Amino acid sequence: MPLELGIWRIDDKCQRIEVSSITDESRLENFLEKDISIASPNWMVIGRQVQTDYGSIIDLLAIDRDGNLIVIELKRDRTPRDVVAQVLDYASWVKNLDDDDIGRIFTAYLSKYHRAQASQSIDKAFCARFQVKEMPENLNEQQELVVVASSLDESTERIVTHLSGQYGVPINVIFFRVFKDGNNEYLTRAWFIDPTEVASVSQVGKERGEWNHEFYVSFGHGERRNWDDARKFGFISAGGGSWYSQTLQTLEHGNRIWVNVPGLGFVGVGIVQKPVVRVDQFMVTQDKGKEVPIKDLPLKAPDMLSQMDNSEKAEYLVGIEWIHTRPLSEAIKERGFFGNQNTVCQPTSKRWDFTISRLKQPFGVKD
Repeated sequence: MPLELGIWRIDDKCQRIEVSSITDESRLENFLEKDISIASPNWMVIGRQVQTDYGSIIDLLAIDRDGNLIVIELKRDRTPRDVVAQVLDYASWVKNLDDDDIGRIFTAYLSKYHRAQASQSIDKAFCARFQVKEMPENLNEQQELVVVASSLDESTERIVTHLSGQYGVPINVIFFRVFKDGNNEYLTRAWFIDPTEVASVSQVGKERGEWNHEFYVSFGHGERRNWDDARKFGFISAGGGSWYSQTLQTLEHGNRIWVNVPGLGFVGVGIVQKPVVRVDQFMVTQDKGKEVPIKDLPLKAPDMLSQMDNSEKAEYLVGIEWIHTRPLSEAIKERGFFGNQNTVCQPTSKRWDFTISRLKQPFGVKD
């Protein structure tokens, strides 16, 4: 059961703002299509009202920064069980989409809903959306299923929990509620299952294994953080919002991490030495043991310090002792490697076991 959110207006006393469901779900679909970051900042819409080969229609189809597809289905007037069954059926179609299919879906989407941008390629839109130089080489290696509803019955909650927990099906539910205060309306969002847990499982229908105690880290090289800085000063980082930085808190001293730069490949393996802190509090150990604030050192990332006074948007760093790193030009990437939209995760998929087994030799890791 998700945590219930309450809002109170503070005047001379606290007055609770009444909550109501969204009666017109096409309105919510419009909100999500125009700004999918309401659901997740890691998604980009590539299709709306997408016709499948089975004659059914997917409300929204999105792609994440790793090139994986997300099926988003609104409950509308169906029973919770019906919409869960429907989204599982969509998965059987979506998992077979290849790069050309995805490109055609995106072109049709722009032509119908954004005609002024109809000539834009999915490659260009993806790179602009996620601030990367190129799309991942392999698209749609994993899928995620998301049901949008105002509530679920207990039976359907048990079904979703069982599918996700027991069988590793990457399915989740987003609850949206509207709070009305006079003429003002406020939209709130809550996830049924922590999305970092759902995103760490394997493809729909694939067997899930045990976590091998190796952490996956996604390092978004760009204006906010630079891989050369991370190698030189011993850290990984994330920022721009708690969605990106909060998973850094799962790392503890002694954990081993494997670092992937989305679109390029794996570039480092190391051991956690220092807990997560805001960038202005991160200290770098120099020669003779002297510690210097990283903000006082020359950095290649021009915007790393730009939000350091903003607790929500600031960059957060974790200290790492590197076992082996390599420049971006020598990143290792193979078909079948694990990828994930979260900054840090504990993968339980067989794909992760395969990835580690392939990386140990070139990274000089023997155990």
